[in-house]
Amino acid sequence: MAAPTTTAPGRFTFLHLATALQTLALLFQAVTAGLLLASPHGEVLHSVGARVMYGASMVYVLAAVLAWRPGGGSPRPVLYATGFLALASAQVVLGIAHLPTLHVPLGVVMFGLSLLALTPASRVGAGGRPR
Repeated sequence: MAAPTTTAPGRFTFLHLATALQTLALLFQAVTAGLLLASPHGEVLHSVGARVMYGASMVYVLAAVLAWRPGGGSPRPVLYATGFLALASAQVVLGIAHLPTLHVPLGVVMFGLSLLALTPASRVGAGGRPR
């Protein structure tokens, strides 16, 4: 039986780094979405950023599974990461279909959710204990 593992306060794990990478990729997407209006290179940058963001979402799922399995902790981060990958998939489909009325608001929601996953408060469960 595996013993539960915890991280020392102030230490970053692979899961934290994956969440930060995903959040930065989403921020890059927001910036390049603005460049679509102002620069001929905006479309290329936004397209490359989409691939990076999707890959970062996959890394987030991998990190969540790796953080969950060894310690036998809560599967909640895996559910969050899987849900986020589903949102990223929908975002890609909406972008390819050129539906900005759905693509842009979903991008804003995804950035907000990624920021919530990144904050230390979201990693604290009931009673002030880390999840």
